[in-house]
Amino acid sequence: MAESVSETEELVKKTGATSVIWTWFGFKPSDEQQQNILCRVCGAKVPAKRGNTTNLFYHLKTKHVVEYQHCQAMQPTAKSSTKNAGQKKQDLIQISIQQSFSKSTPYIRKSPRWIEITRAITVYLCKDMVPFQTVERSSFKTMIRAIDPRYEVPSRKYFTEREMPKLYAELRENVEKELCDLKYFATTTDLWSSRTMEPFLSLTIHYITDDWNLGSRCLQTSYFPAEHTAEEIAQGLKEALESWGFKEERQVCITTDNGTNVVKAASLNDWTRLQCFGHRLHLAIEKSVKDPQIDRAVGVCKKIVSAFSYSWKRRKELKKAQAEHQFFKKTPVFLFSATWHLRTKDLKEKSFFLKGTTFSLLICNIVLFNYSFAFAQ
Repeated sequence: MAESVSETEELVKKTGATSVIWTWFGFKPSDEQQQNILCRVCGAKVPAKRGNTTNLFYHLKTKHVVEYQHCQAMQPTAKSSTKNAGQKKQDLIQISIQQSFSKSTPYIRKSPRWIEITRAITVYLCKDMVPFQTVERSSFKTMIRAIDPRYEVPSRKYFTEREMPKLYAELRENVEKELCDLKYFATTTDLWSSRTMEPFLSLTIHYITDDWNLGSRCLQTSYFPAEHTAEEIAQGLKEALESWGFKEERQVCITTDNGTNVVKAASLNDWTRLQCFGHRLHLAIEKSVKDPQIDRAVGVCKKIVSAFSYSWKRRKELKKAQAEHQFFKKTPVFLFSATWHLRTKDLKEKSFFLKGTTFSLLICNIVLFNYSFAFAQ
């Protein structure tokens, strides 16, 4: 330590230097050309061409924080003591260099700004169900650079292994605090498959607050690879409630569809079960259209829709005919049996009333009415 002090004491200041940064840098007396800049604090050699002080400020900022703070405090004094206009101009140029340097320096990962942007991206990925691969795409990175050039987007692995679990833990803690004082609650559950045919089990809790406001929270949508037997489902539902600290005796009822395995699962757990009204309505509608005449009408509708769905020329003519007859401009919709609400779409838009006409036959008539004129063209 004594050796470094003796070395710094021998250093001489740069000839003609006016910047306060030279208080912490100098040259050996033997270096008459003043080419090798040395730090007075640590004795390190700092490269700087043609008197440029950017590297000197950076060295002081990264290696000697206390000295850098003193340097920043001295700068206004040094600037105010400048007497000629040429020196003022030089100081302004120096400040602009420092500002541009700071703008190009990436945020450190512990900085508040970096944490804020990373959290916003994580919420965007999770809430909008965007693929995590998005953060590695060039267009996404270009957009982030345009918003804030100092932010460097982490890898997909960072978001999946660190940010998403951390966000889930925070949200789960908030939901647990919100639901910890519930006296009674009801639940709904359903088994479904993703587009890649992976099975999932969902559980949603419904409750009424002390202010008589109805609330609901989806507690989980968990991967359920086990066999979809009543015993496995019953055990899965029990474990889901236990993981959130809910007691079964506080559950008023559970609402499910009419699947045999789910119905039996509720019975095995000795839970009061309610049938899903939407599912029963769907079954009633599907049963009502199981008639040879209605099946034929629906078949004709499907053929008409298919005729326009796979030909852009026919679709063009359809739009033209719709404009001429002043009908609603719409594209043909396939009538899938699993989505009965599609069959009621035209019914809602045209405000038809059910007067002495069966629901199913009316739907077929509406669809035929919309497309028969185009088919005749």
